[in-house]
Amino acid sequence: QVQLVESGGGLVQAGGSLRLSCAAAGRTFRGYTGGWFRQAPGKEREFVATISGIGSSTYYADSVKGRFTISRDNAKNTVYLQMNSLKPDDTAVYYCAAAGPWGHGLGVRSDEYAYWGQGTQVTVSS
Repeated sequence: QVQLVESGGGLVQAGGSLRLSCAAAGRTFRGYTGGWFRQAPGKEREFVATISGIGSSTYYADSVKGRFTISRDNAKNTVYLQMNSLKPDDTAVYYCAAAGPWGHGLGVRSDEYAYWGQGTQVTVSS
């Protein structure tokens, strides 16, 4: 069992930056595919970014490509989402997720992930 806890959300002006963290507890995070999803009010949860179990591969939604960077530090059991050039459309609750261990590659669908954090609010003002 893996417990995930997100942190780093908050209020930021358009054009600003935030870094989200997703800390895993319960067992080592190495080998688990990591993912970030977001859900805005009245909308369905959508894929943001994913990273492979050892961090060698990443993939992004077109809407965040070039602005967001997903990374991981397996020694700290943590996955990060660096968000730059934020826009009001990025406002949402951001969730981290994990799938694994091993054999899951990169995941873009929420049903590929067995473990979820509680979410952290990101609000971007115009």
